[in-house]
Amino acid sequence: MKIMQPCELNNWKERLVDVREPDEFARERLDVDHCENVPLSRLAQTSASWDRSLPILVICKSGVRSRQAAGQLENLGFQHVATLEGGLQACRSAGLPVITTKAPLPIMRQVMIGASIVLLAGLSFSLLYPAFIALTWFSASMLMFAGITGVCPMARILAHMPWNQTKQTASCTSQTSTAYTKG
Repeated sequence: MKIMQPCELNNWKERLVDVREPDEFARERLDVDHCENVPLSRLAQTSASWDRSLPILVICKSGVRSRQAAGQLENLGFQHVATLEGGLQACRSAGLPVITTKAPLPIMRQVMIGASIVLLAGLSFSLLYPAFIALTWFSASMLMFAGITGVCPMARILAHMPWNQTKQTASCTSQTSTAYTKG
C-alpha cells in the first residue's frame, strides 16, 4: 500500500474513492470531479466489477478507514492501492478545495436522540401506566441488538427520512454509480 500526502493529490487522475458513509460525504468532501463515495461497508461488493490492475486512491476523514479499505482492496487482489495520509482533515489543512454543505445530524446521533426519547417516554409513562415499562425494555433490547450485530433498524429507518435525503452534486458520484472515466 502506497501512502500519499495531500500535496500529491493535485496530480492524481486515477480512481479516487471516499470510503466514508453517505451522510458524512454529503456534509464534506473533496472538490474534485473524479471522486466516488463507496462506504467501507460496501467496498468489497462494489469493487467486484473494478479493474484490479488500475490504481486506486482511498480517502476518509482522518486516514483510519482508508487504511482499512486499502487493506481490503489489496486482499481482493488490487495491485496499485494508495491511501491519503491524514485524510480529508489533512487536505483541509493543506489548503486543498473541500466542499462543505449543511447537512442533517449524523445518523448515529439521530439514533441516540431517538432512543433516548423512547427510553425516557417509556420510563415517564410507566409512572402512570406500569405496562409502558415494556417500551423501555424493547428500546434497550434493540440497542443491545444493534451493538452486537452492527445492524440498527432505527438507523435504517432514519436514513430514509426526508431530512436525511441528499441531493447529488455534479462534482462527485455516489456509491450507486460505479462508472469510472480515466482522465
